[in-house]
Amino acid sequence: MIYRSRAPLRIGLAGGGTDVSPYSDLYGGAILNASISLYAHANIQPIEENAIIVQALDRHEEQRFEWNNNLPIDGKLDLLKGVYNRIQHDYGVPLTGFKLSTYVDAPAGSGLGTSSTLVVAIIGAFAEMLRLPLGEYDIAHYAYNIERNDLKLAGGKQDQYAATFGGVNFMEFYEGDKVIVNPLRIRQQYLNELENNLVLYFTSTSRESATIINEQVKNVNEKNEKSIEAMHQLKEQARMMKEAILKGRLHEIGEILDFGFHQKRQMAANISNTGIDEMYETAKKAGATGGKISGAGGGGFMTFYCPGNCRYKVIEELEKFGGQHKNYQFTQQGLNSWTV
Repeated sequence: MIYRSRAPLRIGLAGGGTDVSPYSDLYGGAILNASISLYAHANIQPIEENAIIVQALDRHEEQRFEWNNNLPIDGKLDLLKGVYNRIQHDYGVPLTGFKLSTYVDAPAGSGLGTSSTLVVAIIGAFAEMLRLPLGEYDIAHYAYNIERNDLKLAGGKQDQYAATFGGVNFMEFYEGDKVIVNPLRIRQQYLNELENNLVLYFTSTSRESATIINEQVKNVNEKNEKSIEAMHQLKEQARMMKEAILKGRLHEIGEILDFGFHQKRQMAANISNTGIDEMYETAKKAGATGGKISGAGGGGFMTFYCPGNCRYKVIEELEKFGGQHKNYQFTQQGLNSWTV
């Protein structure tokens, strides 16, 4: 018997960074994102030995332990072990050996929320095995607590909720880890056109988001006016994006993305760099009307809005930088778990 789970990665469209404390606690944050058909996968398979095996199949990493209630957090496969430790502490795992294996359809540090989505998927697999009565908000908040409090990893709140709920959502973030997920009812023709026009491009570089996020946190704590004002503008960008998509004013999306691209650069150093700037300007010269850096910035995936039929020219021009575009579809389903 195998307990399986998968959760979708996401594209952030507007408001990125305003879900990070202390900004969201002090001012409230807002983000618009959409889940896509790239996934984090988790599988739990009982084995006939008194051992716990954790393995990341996409990274060719594995650790093996004698049965233990608490696995060491030592910098290797910590997401897998951190979820097990918390589940074991809160619910108890039956005293039987098992293998926990994972796979993610995009590299770590790509800006699509891979780490948080993986945590959600692992929780989903354990919830399937133990029949835990956890709803969407429960799982998303549980994942956030494991990452931020148990594992002390820097980051925001949107990824866990996008992975759990799925779909296109306008999310609001408030003091005390309060999150409200507002699913958007978008006409299918608008979604089809949005999917066609948004080019997802991997720069072939991954980045460590913690450094950028820690600087963003520092800027808020030190009342850096330029950084805080940029976050205010990005929160407004999320509202602008929501209205444009709901009303089918898709011709505005590139300009809204372009507005956010320039605002986000003010939040912290290293969000952009000369290489990213060159890619961005190249895409615009090829017909894109705007774009954004996914996640915290510094590398990973970039998204460009390419109206008409210019997506093909944009893709062709971007390939000169050695990266590659990634095909995807929007998905309405979030976390999904099953037993085989």
